[in-house]
Amino acid sequence: MMDKVQVQTRSTRSTCPYCGVGCGVIIDSTGDDTSQGEIVGVRGDPDHPANFGRLCSKGSTLHLTATPLVRQTRRLLQPAWRPARGAAAEPLSWAQTHQQLAQRIAAVHAQHGPDAIGLYISGQLLTEDYQAFNKLARGLLGTNNIDSNSRLCMSSAVVGYKQSLGSDAPPTCYEDLDHTDCVFITGANPAWAHPILFRRLEAAKAKRPEMKIIVVDPRRTESADLADLHLQILPGTDVALCHGLLHACIWEGWLDRDFMAKHTEGASFDALKTLVRTMTPREAARICGIQEADLLKAARWFAESPATLSLYCQGLNQSTSGSAKNTALINLHLACGQIGRPGAGPFSLTGQPNAMGGREVGGMASLLPGHRDPNLADDRAEVARLWGVDALPATPGKTAVELFEAAAAGDIKVLWIACTNPAQSLPDQALVRRALERCELVILQEAFADTATAAYADVLLPAATWGEKEGTVTNSERRISRVRAAIAPPGEARPDWQIVRDVARLLEPMLKQAARPMFTYETAEDLWLEHRAATVGRDLDIGGLSYALLDQSGPQQWPFPAGAAQGAQRLYEDGHFATPNGRARFIAQPWKAPQDKLDARYPLSLTTGRLRDQWHGMSRSGVVPRLFGHEPAPTLRLHPQDLPLRGLKDGDLAQVSSRHGSLILPVQADADARPAQAYLPMHWGEEFVSGQDAQGRRLAGVNALTNKAFCPDSKQPELKFAAIQVQRVELPWRLSAAIWCAPTEAATLRAGLRALMGEFAYTSCVPVAAPSTDANANLQGWRFEAASAQAAAPELLARLTKLLGLSGAQVLRYADTQRGRSRSLGLDKAGPDARLRALLLVGEAEAGAWLLNLWRDASPVAALGAQLLSPHPMAANTQSAARSPQICNCLDVSEARICAQLKQTPGSQQVRLQALQDTLRCGTQCGSCLPTLRRLETQTPCLEKVMP
Repeated sequence: MMDKVQVQTRSTRSTCPYCGVGCGVIIDSTGDDTSQGEIVGVRGDPDHPANFGRLCSKGSTLHLTATPLVRQTRRLLQPAWRPARGAAAEPLSWAQTHQQLAQRIAAVHAQHGPDAIGLYISGQLLTEDYQAFNKLARGLLGTNNIDSNSRLCMSSAVVGYKQSLGSDAPPTCYEDLDHTDCVFITGANPAWAHPILFRRLEAAKAKRPEMKIIVVDPRRTESADLADLHLQILPGTDVALCHGLLHACIWEGWLDRDFMAKHTEGASFDALKTLVRTMTPREAARICGIQEADLLKAARWFAESPATLSLYCQGLNQSTSGSAKNTALINLHLACGQIGRPGAGPFSLTGQPNAMGGREVGGMASLLPGHRDPNLADDRAEVARLWGVDALPATPGKTAVELFEAAAAGDIKVLWIACTNPAQSLPDQALVRRALERCELVILQEAFADTATAAYADVLLPAATWGEKEGTVTNSERRISRVRAAIAPPGEARPDWQIVRDVARLLEPMLKQAARPMFTYETAEDLWLEHRAATVGRDLDIGGLSYALLDQSGPQQWPFPAGAAQGAQRLYEDGHFATPNGRARFIAQPWKAPQDKLDARYPLSLTTGRLRDQWHGMSRSGVVPRLFGHEPAPTLRLHPQDLPLRGLKDGDLAQVSSRHGSLILPVQADADARPAQAYLPMHWGEEFVSGQDAQGRRLAGVNALTNKAFCPDSKQPELKFAAIQVQRVELPWRLSAAIWCAPTEAATLRAGLRALMGEFAYTSCVPVAAPSTDANANLQGWRFEAASAQAAAPELLARLTKLLGLSGAQVLRYADTQRGRSRSLGLDKAGPDARLRALLLVGEAEAGAWLLNLWRDASPVAALGAQLLSPHPMAANTQSAARSPQICNCLDVSEARICAQLKQTPGSQQVRLQALQDTLRCGTQCGSCLPTLRRLETQTPCLEKVMP
């Protein structure tokens, strides 16, 4: 026997590309910097101050998004250009692509002017990438039409900080969780959206049980399970709540008058006091749908705790009152003196890994580099001088929704999209599709090949991504971390900044005669140094930082001016704010109901949010089948009493309609929601759930339902609220298909299934991880569900049958032509150990569910013999049980196993949870399932306690 070859691996420190916590990771890989090495593992960096070695379920599986197979089958590998809309993209060399792009952009610029060009970029880009795009747009093209998907994420927080405190600068840090006495979580579910930060909160609460936690959320989330007080307000009433809390603080004398007198503008508080006079605790409680006593308790805890820290995210930001919600919360901090000291302050949790860095660079229409303002002539002149150009454009740029409105109207002729998927993530998808179809030239710069937006792109530019590129990112606490390449990009993919640079170099002589070349960068560090220069003397001054210092000393917080020994942990500790007079401002904005109104036609409010194990549009996390274990398919969640009112039960299909679009979805009862409210995860785009409407148009996923209306100050759309109707839909013809395939076949199979998704009224197509106990666990599974009002055409079924490989000797068939039913079962082999490799159930809904369970569990089926083709439902004792929901993703531990263990485990909560970890090991890896384990422990008593 030959000795096994030892493969040498090396470790590279980098940063996680998911949420804004900014966790440090150590990438284990083979090869060297210039080879086509392989990423073979990832682990938390124990020295990184954001996570100290911890990773969530998404971060701990990052290496699975960068396997050789994923890189070869799911990535864009070479530049390509479509000769016509709808045609297949044809490969081009980089040189040809750069030249053609430069010529097309220059032609539009000459004929229609610079504002006929728009750039839509991403909070997932590195700071250096942002710098290149921003300089291309404003310095070379001469347009402010550059915006980021951070507009959907953080722009209300930006405006809130600037209006109240004078600068877009979170004043707090993660360490404040260790010092605070009261945590006020509002518009956020950090247990799922920022799990590593939530681990830190859990630890702080365990160490100091007297610490108070208040959670404000229309749903009872796993974050709310940790709370001492849950204010389950009605959606959109956040401003009313904050005004009611402030009224109580004024009335009860809980204000910090000394802080207010020294550090805030008195006249601004007088206006606010007048505004909230009528928002009594009783009135606020009525509007919010909560108890007045709970509101008063929250006000007392917030004001009288020695230190109060608020954590907030999209629930405040994604609203037509987003800026008002942010400033209403900051008003409370200012009035109670809860800012500028350890454990106290308003802490906006960033949604994306570098939304903060993009804000610093000015990569949004409403920002300029170094926290400057494009509306101020002096700020524009400063940046023009730094960049060596005559002037920057003065015309206000179009923000995200406005960009696509302009494209749909024919005003934007060229749209350059980078590292984002607007055909999934933007609201009002009908508008987005009109915009992409009408725009003359759609350029998509992207790492992954199969996003919804890729289908609309004329030009596809393959970009490097996590593990393949160099640069920096800034997390929620203003901490700058290095991102490093462990391996080279696949195929011809290149770093984003380099793609921009090469096109810009060709554009320069076509558009202007510059005094000196503008795009001389040879490394990512060159761009970062230019960015650094723009910060010197500003509130975010990083003149004292360098790549070398970051490499030597690790991540650092800003400001970090030249001569500083370290960055600032907290801001405003001296009581001096970033306003012209150094005093913070109270902002008086009245409560307004959401723009989408509830009425008899649309009586339910829809809220969107995140899943624990997925991220954004799932272009990255969606390539890892095991991340679908916790929430395997799209469902609309409603309060249990709302289902029978509509003639629905769990699993039924319903037509979900808003004023903006519609979608068909299965429904599920959820007692964590309030009556007349619905919840739908934001991740489910048309790549995973679709169908066709009455006009034969393909349905566009969750954001077909959401509203493009936006906050007038931040221009952030109201993704968190839509008025909807839910009605039972009669789609009697059903189809279920499933297949295990080799990983090398998965991408082709997925493409074939996805091509069929627009052929039925309802479809879902999701990956399935092979059972962990299966000897063939390296297989990948796919589930395809469809429903229609009438039977599908025979040729459509023939296409699906061929795609699933359901022909040959190892296929069992049953057909009932009178009832329109058929069953095809493909076995993986002959003999007693045969298992279902693939199946296609036509016209059968619940009757065939047991076969899907057999397939999913990879159970031997030979012993069932003719029963496999029986037209009658199987007896209960021969059926494979419906699978219990997965709780622990790392170790594939189900809810049933956890509850069974709890039923035989006595003791305190701490003892019982430790017993779970000792026996089943759930909660011992990434910790993302710990909130669910606590919930199940509370709900599942030990049987020894109740038995006589």
